[in-house]
Amino acid sequence: MKNRISEIAPFTRAILKAHLCSCGVDYKSLDKPVIAIANSWNEIVPGHVHLRQLADRVKQGVEAAGGVALEFNTIAVCDGIAQGHQGMKYSLPSRETIADSVEIMVNGHGIFDGMVVLSSCDKIVPGMLMAAARLNLPSVVVLGGVMPNHIKPKESKAARRAFLDGKLDEQGLVEVTNQYYPGPGACPFLGTANTMQGMSEALGMSLPYTSWMQALSDEQLDAAEEAGRQAVQLVRQGITPSQIMTQAAFENAISVLLAMGGSLNACLHLPAIAHELGLSLPLDLFDEISRRVPFLAGVTPNNQEYTTNDLQRAGGLPALMKELGGLIRGEALTVTGHTMSGNIAEAEVTDRDVIHFIDSPIDNEGGIAVLTGNLAADGCLIKQSAVAPELREFSGPARVFNSEEEFDHAYDEGKIQEGDAVIIRYEGPRGGPGMRELHRCTEILGKFKRVALVTDGRFSGASAGLSIGYASPEAADGGVIALVRDGDTVVIDVQKRLIHLEVSEEELAERAKHLEFIRQEASKLLRLYASSSSSAAYGAVRRVKE
Repeated sequence: MKNRISEIAPFTRAILKAHLCSCGVDYKSLDKPVIAIANSWNEIVPGHVHLRQLADRVKQGVEAAGGVALEFNTIAVCDGIAQGHQGMKYSLPSRETIADSVEIMVNGHGIFDGMVVLSSCDKIVPGMLMAAARLNLPSVVVLGGVMPNHIKPKESKAARRAFLDGKLDEQGLVEVTNQYYPGPGACPFLGTANTMQGMSEALGMSLPYTSWMQALSDEQLDAAEEAGRQAVQLVRQGITPSQIMTQAAFENAISVLLAMGGSLNACLHLPAIAHELGLSLPLDLFDEISRRVPFLAGVTPNNQEYTTNDLQRAGGLPALMKELGGLIRGEALTVTGHTMSGNIAEAEVTDRDVIHFIDSPIDNEGGIAVLTGNLAADGCLIKQSAVAPELREFSGPARVFNSEEEFDHAYDEGKIQEGDAVIIRYEGPRGGPGMRELHRCTEILGKFKRVALVTDGRFSGASAGLSIGYASPEAADGGVIALVRDGDTVVIDVQKRLIHLEVSEEELAERAKHLEFIRQEASKLLRLYASSSSSAAYGAVRRVKE
């Protein structure tokens, strides 16, 4: 078969081959399929620190299949490190930067026939999937897998609570945490990292069973090599991401997300990936599917006993999808060259405490609910699988803060009370700017029995409780959340999908006349992001004028 290099004009082709030979590439190999290896390795992110070793095995697979592999790098932000301070403003914007950087490297050089992307964590997996969708070259996603956990989630959570209560010092917390986060791989709970690893496989873009393999295990290294071989095969077959990530594939991914109570951030990322393909995934679709897909797999934060390591041991994503039966569209094509039905045909559930029978689910509805009302006309999100039944109906007075820092100060001064509806606004994509995760806020509020948190910011996949985020329109876009005042009554009913501010339309209109928007200080990059980002209800994708 001809490769892209062979289609370049002779003189230009000769010179670019000379440049590649200067990098150590064998001249004779440049007539083979050239596969881009887009790696997000660095020494900062636990989920990525081992990706060089996986990339080496990918290259072996590419070369064994008759291709040539050329590797380049992109960025990766660790949300665990960025959490709770100004650094978190950069996490979501990094998603677009990752997709852009891969596009620049691939289209800027114009020599690649296919691509393998390596990633593991929160914004990096969706950024890589967005790049694959945008470029539409035959592509395979290689996932970084999961670190093992040596203690239960409940033990890690207890140590964090002990630190917040002044009963454990810093070194003690680090020592306990390192038993939960002991080495390379995504953190073991079902946060955004492991949710998006699962979404990659559910979309058909990763090889079966690879979502939650233990990092650097023999099976993971072998799977990376197989992914390299498969990338070359996809080039020969002409199978591209647009043939794999169809509407059926996205509905499969949403079904899996809801069946396992995955991260709310997937409701930002799946629409953003779909947007690159010209597809639309409105929040209404998530809620519609949630009404019919039961919650089957209870791992932390939905359950403090099990992690994604247990989910993998119980049969992994194929077993969960097989249990969903007719709720999965089996005709969807995957990177194996086979349909999803073919991929999961032999899967078996091996632990029913982790993956429940579909006719005896943990809950009859999926793990995520979309609430609407005057406080979030375009919708907001809650992980209902992590909310105690007695909290699913709530009414309380608003306590309003214009930033995460304002909330922190009020908490330190003892100003948060049982029954409060905490409002943290101007943390949306444009208002933040950058749409910080407010996971530390949810952890702090965990000491209360009955407190709600409502924000136009977002949450870590580890968040639980009555935490409602992604409120759209956001405060910076004039959403009603900008008009809330201390003492206003906030009503929440998860079953009815309702979030309502008990203030008359006339009073809200009067407040809007005198509204002065809060402008956060921001770097040039964040100001650029604020000026171009769309609403969270549409995936916070970049708005581009045609």
